[in-house]
Amino acid sequence: MKTVTIQKLEKNTISADQVAALLDNNKVSFQTIASLNWNEYPYHPEVSFRMAHDGTSIFLNYHIKEKSIRARYSKDNSMVWTDSCVEFFILPLGENEYYNIESNCIGTLFFGIGKDGSYREPALTEFSNQIQRWSSLGNQPFEERIGDVEWELSLIIPTSAFFKGDIKELSGQVMKGNFFKCGDDLVTPHFLSWNPINTKNPNFHLPEFFGTLIFE
Repeated sequence: MKTVTIQKLEKNTISADQVAALLDNNKVSFQTIASLNWNEYPYHPEVSFRMAHDGTSIFLNYHIKEKSIRARYSKDNSMVWTDSCVEFFILPLGENEYYNIESNCIGTLFFGIGKDGSYREPALTEFSNQIQRWSSLGNQPFEERIGDVEWELSLIIPTSAFFKGDIKELSGQVMKGNFFKCGDDLVTPHFLSWNPINTKNPNFHLPEFFGTLIFE
């Protein structure tokens, strides 16, 4: 299983459009989302992420190059995984429910919690609205565009957005998690993960294949 150490930064009050610069200035390195787990879906967009925290907020930045994009959904807790989508799942140690924070390429979220993929309890608006988002593509929906494209997405996830359990302070915590890239309904469907998944069919909702997240 993979492990990533999440650098601790000084407290700050930046907005989501400043996350990339913050991570640049602190020399936070990218990790690749590059595991092709299912042979029937061989398409491999170039996907990477980097992450840091300041004790009470996670700063997450994705960079993607792919050959088509779509952003049909603009309302939170809709089917963003069918669009050009990146995903972050996080499971606090000792808990049996994990959060999934899925975002299409214009920053529309599906934010939920549950034990597996059979049912995800969606976050209420008061919690999902706490997650700041910025996309290099803006925030207006569009149908699929064919052709090479490069895009970037940044999120600021405060611990106050985690609406169940007891995530308050990130410093020194060890959790489990995984990162994904998908596009279920694109002209070329694809399913990539950071930590490899060993199953017959595509399924991201498998905590037994989560890697380790070490928060400094």
